[in-house]
Amino acid sequence: MPSPHQELGDFLRRARASSDPRRAGLPADGRVRRVAGLRREEVALLAGISADYYTRLEQGRRIVPSTQVIDAIARALDLDPAGRRYVHDLVGAAGRPRPSVRRAVQRVRPGLYQLLDALDGQPAMILGRRTDVLGANRLARALFTDFERLPARERNYARWMLLSDEARALFVDWEVQARHAVEALRLDAGRTPQDPGTQQLVGELSLASGEFREWWSDHQVHQRSHGVKKLCHPIVGELTVSFETLTLPTDSDQSLYIYTTAAGSASRQALGLLASWTNTPSGADARPRS
Repeated sequence: MPSPHQELGDFLRRARASSDPRRAGLPADGRVRRVAGLRREEVALLAGISADYYTRLEQGRRIVPSTQVIDAIARALDLDPAGRRYVHDLVGAAGRPRPSVRRAVQRVRPGLYQLLDALDGQPAMILGRRTDVLGANRLARALFTDFERLPARERNYARWMLLSDEARALFVDWEVQARHAVEALRLDAGRTPQDPGTQQLVGELSLASGEFREWWSDHQVHQRSHGVKKLCHPIVGELTVSFETLTLPTDSDQSLYIYTTAAGSASRQALGLLASWTNTPSGADARPRS
């Protein structure tokens, strides 16, 4: 992956090109716009910085802007919360020395596995860095895929979404969900762009998936705090599930995803049928096998 400085420059260029000059509140100057979006000098004017300084940021120069400058640029480009977090993460990464060792292997506390099992009537998963699937309860494995049966290196949500024929058949809105997975991975990568595991995953997906290459180059980011997924399940047919994300207070690298259905809906009935179909007397351990 490019350096954080280069990533920041690429992201700013893409964000500027997609900005609407009319929403920025700039007065008309009579000049014909040859490209979409704001001009560099317009972003600099709105942010209260020099055009030369902003240009050097887009060029990926090795400079580390202050928090105040980044906030001003984010306002000028009308970035959403995910975009703001991403630029702050990149600036933070640019100002830190490159790590010389791999990050520690992610571990899930035993109590969290117990929590997954306790949520037996609702599909639930724990995702870690770069969308690694760290744990999934019985119903989540039945609804999506049995991640614990995959080799350890393949237990990754974005990888499964992009490279699995099963995922393409399962999601009615596969392109929307797959794009969101890519954008969530990019958001996560902004915190540790030099992480070897992230670089390996991005490299593998870039080689194996044309959709990934296209969406990754768009430099869009997405925060999966909540949402809706439309599925066509091979056992129970069509259903729609909503999800809420809870970031664990003692480990911001791990998030709990809980999937629900509307009361009295056909989707609720389908999920109940799936729960009955997958039920076993001994239950199921949410813990992935190593």
